[in-house]
Amino acid sequence: MTARKGLVLDANILLRAVFGQRVRQILEAYEDQANFYAPDVCFQDARKYIPDLSMRRRFDVDLALSVLDQIGLIVQPVDKSLYEDYQEIARARVLPRDPDDWPVAAVALLLGLPIWTEDKDFFGSGIATWTTDRVELFLREL
Repeated sequence: MTARKGLVLDANILLRAVFGQRVRQILEAYEDQANFYAPDVCFQDARKYIPDLSMRRRFDVDLALSVLDQIGLIVQPVDKSLYEDYQEIARARVLPRDPDDWPVAAVALLLGLPIWTEDKDFFGSGIATWTTDRVELFLREL
């Protein structure tokens, strides 16, 4: 038996799962074969941006928040108390690009997993990254 694969999702992937179809389809297709995680702050960020994005996309806010809750059943939120010890090394990895991305890097370092993102801020961090158009290559190698 092989160990389950896993990925750490950035907030932009959570938002794509709420407002799009492709990310949600991938999560649902692989939820029984892989583990998905996101720092708690990414879920908080998604909740913060959903009202504005919903208004701009003419999408029901309550429905969008409900979809995020459903995604939270597939993508496990990781509490800051678990990854905060990695803050210094994670910040060093994402500087100078976006120091606010450190929680995603910290969870990836904590769990030894790659990051699923559309954000180029993680490139060159020494942590493997996958974008939505390529992530199934990683997931299919189960």
